[in-house]
Parts: sequence; C-alpha cells; structure tokens
Amino acid sequence: MAHATRRAVLALAVAPLLIGGAAAQPSAWPDKMIKLVVPFPAGGPTDTASRIVGQKLAERLKQPVVVDNRAGASGSIAAAQVAKSAADGYTLMMLATPTLLAPHLYKKAGYDTVKDFAPVATVYDLPIVVVVNPAQLPDVTDLQKLIQHAKAQKSRLNYTSSGAGSFGHLSMELLKQMAGFDMQHVPYKGGVPAITDTIGGQIPVMYADLVAALPHIQAGKLRAIAVGSPQRVSVLPEVKTIAEQGIKGYDAVSWGGLLAPKGTPKAVVDRISAEVQQILSEKETQDKLLNAGAIAHFQPPAQIGQRIQQDYAKWGQVIREKGIAVE
Repeated sequence: MAHATRRAVLALAVAPLLIGGAAAQPSAWPDKMIKLVVPFPAGGPTDTASRIVGQKLAERLKQPVVVDNRAGASGSIAAAQVAKSAADGYTLMMLATPTLLAPHLYKKAGYDTVKDFAPVATVYDLPIVVVVNPAQLPDVTDLQKLIQHAKAQKSRLNYTSSGAGSFGHLSMELLKQMAGFDMQHVPYKGGVPAITDTIGGQIPVMYADLVAALPHIQAGKLRAIAVGSPQRVSVLPEVKTIAEQGIKGYDAVSWGGLLAPKGTPKAVVDRISAEVQQILSEKETQDKLLNAGAIAHFQPPAQIGQRIQQDYAKWGQVIREKGIAVE
C-alpha cells in the first residue's frame, strides 16, 4: 500500500512537467496568420509586389498573409518595429532599397539593416531610368549628349528625383562622379510631383523609377536616355544601359526582398524562401510584377544577405562622400 501511494505521488509530481514539456513544443509552422509589413503606402511597387507574392504565399502555405502598410521615413519606422518583433516566422517585411539605406540617412533609424534581420529571399528588381523633357532638351537623345550639354552650361543644369537621399538621387550622384560632370539636384517630396514638373518643363532631367516613368515615356512626354541596370530592360529594349554608353562598371538597381526578424528559425526561413522561388518561377507572377514595373528576381537567403551587405557599403560610401543627409 505504501509503495502504491509513493507511485501515485510521483505520478502527480511528474504530470505537470510532462504537460509543460508538451506545451513547450513548437506547433507545426505555419498554423496562423502571417503578417507581411510593407514600409511604404499602398499602391507603389513595393506594396504591389508584396500583395502579388503574399497572395500566392498564402495559397501555398494555406494560411492568410495579411499586408500591413506602415509608411514613414523611407520605411525606417516599419523596419525598426519589425526588427523588434517576435522571431517566430509570423512577421515578415518587404525590404526596399530606401529602407535598406535609411540608417545611413537618418540619425535615429532604430535598426541595423545588416545585423537585425534574417534575409529570406530577393523578390524583384526595380530598374531606374534617366529621362529628359524632350521639349526642353530636344537634342539630348543619349547619355553622352546629356553629359556634353551639362558641361556646356554656364550654370549647373538642374535634375530631380523623388527626394533627398532617394535612390534616384544617390544613383545620379554616383553617375556624376564616375562620368566626371555636374548637375544641380532639385529634390521633390515624392516621385509623382517630380515627374509632373519634369513633364511640365520646370526641371529638364530626372532619374526616376521605371514604374513611375514608363507611361509618360510611352506617351512621348518623357524621353528615356539610359537605364541604370547592368542589362537593358525588356519594356525599353532600345534604351542602352549607362555602362553601354561609356561608364564602365556602373550599376544601379533598386530592388525588394523579404526579411524576417533576426533569430527566426532557419527551417522557417528556408521554407519561405523555397516557396517564393516557386512563386517567382511562375509566368503569371512574372507578368504581374512586370505590369507593375518590376522584374521578378529570386535570390536565396545567402545571396540576398550578401546583396544587402554590398549595397549598404556601396551606397553608404556615396552618401558619406557627398554629405547627403535627411532631416
């Protein structure tokens, strides 16, 4: 009887440990909604790409993927919040180049792009294009003619971008440095007003996202004279790259990719990456992204991690050398 009593007491003592151990075991991922944070407003290329990929990811994972737009300060507000989120695979962020570079531009960005995230997958490339107002600069039909025109001016030729510290701004500063000419940057608050004034003739030159400029190029209101990517883009096959036009080694491509908070389990990161690879291999997805002005481009965790480090260092150097800052 005493032995039976002791066994019963031991069983009762061990039971909570067994129950606690079972509760501590992670459930199969995913078993609930996944939040995809977009650090920009709805409607832009980063948001559009996130919704295209998010919908497909939800279908493949059989769990909802909800896009959460949190705009502000080049995406740094959202990135700082995601960096502090639980590393459980249920929070992702669509990184875009402005957010990647924001810690160089904002004194209190609140995160380290290289150290605070787990890279998951590159999703798209977003080509950028040098455009001119054809009425203002009728003879400027290629990059070398723009450079010659800029050098011939008594006062510096104006150009614009979507804002101080924007990727268009940084890319033109790099181009000026590599090609040995100068122009005056006139920043706007957003791509739409910058393009509007370039079309209107207030500013003759702009370095623009292809997604924003393409309809106006096709309508003849803007003339594309060069693309920043190493290869030509399929929607503007006749427009040469900057490297093709004599500036060897020039490479400026805005891009987007998925990140998770640092510490997210490798198995989860690898699963998402594999699903994204399959999604981006589908022609339907490629066509949808292309219609949004983006080019589907998959890179696995190691490669996107390397790309982040390289771009952070490359453009950080441009920012420091040119003394570019954002208030």
